[in-house]
Amino acid sequence: MKYAKDIVEGKRVACKELIQAAQRFLEDLQDPRYEIKHKDAEFCIGIIEKTFVHIKGTAKGKPYILEDWQRFIVYNVAAIYISGTNERKYKEAFIFLPRKNSKTFFASAIAWALSLLERNQYAVVYIVATKLDRALEAFNNVLENLDAMGERKNFRVLDNNSEHSIQRSFQDAEGNKTGAIKIQALAADSKKADGLNGNIFILDEIHAYKSPNDYFVYKQAMKAYMNKLLIGITTAGSSMTSFCFQRLTYCQKVLSKEIEDEQYFIFITKADDPDDYTNPIEHEKANPNYGVTIRPQDIMAEAMQAQNDPSARSEFLNKSLNIYTNTMSAYFDIGEIQYSDEQALKELKAKLKIAPEKEVTIADLAKLKIEWFGGADLSKMFDLTGAAIYGRYEEIDITITHGFIPITQAKAKADEDNIPFFWWMDKGWLSMTNSELVDYEEVVKWFKNKRDQGFKIRAVAFDKYNSRDFVRSMEKQKFKMEEAGQQYWKKSEAFREIERKIKAKQFTFLSSKAFEYCISNVKANEDAEERVRFSKVAENFRIDLFDATVVAVKQAIIARDKNKKINTWF
Repeated sequence: MKYAKDIVEGKRVACKELIQAAQRFLEDLQDPRYEIKHKDAEFCIGIIEKTFVHIKGTAKGKPYILEDWQRFIVYNVAAIYISGTNERKYKEAFIFLPRKNSKTFFASAIAWALSLLERNQYAVVYIVATKLDRALEAFNNVLENLDAMGERKNFRVLDNNSEHSIQRSFQDAEGNKTGAIKIQALAADSKKADGLNGNIFILDEIHAYKSPNDYFVYKQAMKAYMNKLLIGITTAGSSMTSFCFQRLTYCQKVLSKEIEDEQYFIFITKADDPDDYTNPIEHEKANPNYGVTIRPQDIMAEAMQAQNDPSARSEFLNKSLNIYTNTMSAYFDIGEIQYSDEQALKELKAKLKIAPEKEVTIADLAKLKIEWFGGADLSKMFDLTGAAIYGRYEEIDITITHGFIPITQAKAKADEDNIPFFWWMDKGWLSMTNSELVDYEEVVKWFKNKRDQGFKIRAVAFDKYNSRDFVRSMEKQKFKMEEAGQQYWKKSEAFREIERKIKAKQFTFLSSKAFEYCISNVKANEDAEERVRFSKVAENFRIDLFDATVVAVKQAIIARDKNKKINTWF
């Protein structure tokens, strides 16, 4: 109570989201829909502090005493019940904090405590991470604490190449079985997760999840339980189109009361003003363990190093202040992009008399009596190639995009650059070509397929570099080809047109996450004449589908001027 009140009253340093979380807790205490059952929270806190010890560092062997922020989390997830029932309020939790804040050890402790709390319900707890060694880090914390307690002999422990689990049954004085627990470490695998059934899932490092399915498959595995809890615990990642960033944005809307989600507990700590990254107040806002596992002098030294070395700045902001760094350098606002897509699709459905719950299909768009313009951004050898067709229907701009990458490169690039190519392929936004290099014939086939579906493609714009074979094949298929120069001043007008339509909420990309990924990676600068020079925010990001759309839009602008017989220096 004091922790929450001190935050709300400004007596403790806290970021905006933590203030909102504390206010939400205090409001729950006054809400007749909920009641606090202190016993469960105190049980979890007691179990952790009386049985768990530190297993590393100078504190090794000493009791693990929870910090106030950790007790706050335990109270929220374990003690708030729907009034008059035995059902807890929260079924899901999002814990978002920087590295070195005892995140993994706390995850181990809470897994241990919740399993014992739910032992009479035959608790099954899974600790999941994208890589098994990360999940084993938390699992081994529990295992080593069993050794420290001298209790390992009372548990069935499997710790080999096929399974890493801890199990125990509990009996009453007469020998009757009263409950059981199982804690198991797993590497995230959405295909294998379909057969799981558990009531508590702790998903570590969800910023590395490649698709939403990697998360939601575990949520489905808890359906059989009333008191279930899925805890996603992570630091900031780097991609604004990742599942984790989408979760962060969603959770921020819940805290600000834009969205209501009463079953979701949210704990976010991050810097409010990342531009002020040498300010110790921002350090404390981001790190709840500031002054404990985060030494003020150490984080200040890192901040000063980031100030003097720009190459270290992004890493410091990302890992120490919990900031998605490409949100700072990206030109387009991801929320504005998504809202434009949503509103433009809504308006398009109304015009085409399509039910709101149904999707706008390719067949629907092919029937429209409009001209389409193509664009291609061809990779040099084996990276992502982008293709697009663009059209305007009664002031609504529509881009249909597709990516191409050699299958031999897809896995390596997906792992190295954390791009969900395989998910994009599953969703139909990407094709993987069966060759070592980009097969431009596959790109030609895509344009031909769109024409065969009924799209009237007036012309296809291309960059002359690396495109000789592509252009020849396209011309054989009777496409009109137009060279699109790569000089930034030639692209600037099309860039501005896309920006204008996004702000007018009249630009849709049919909710393609592949296009959304590319446009969110665009950074831009203006020259003295306010022309835009754009590029990608970092070398390991991609903007190819956006670039393909830009050249298609430019070709459309030229054609519209010709149709209107506008003869100007443009």
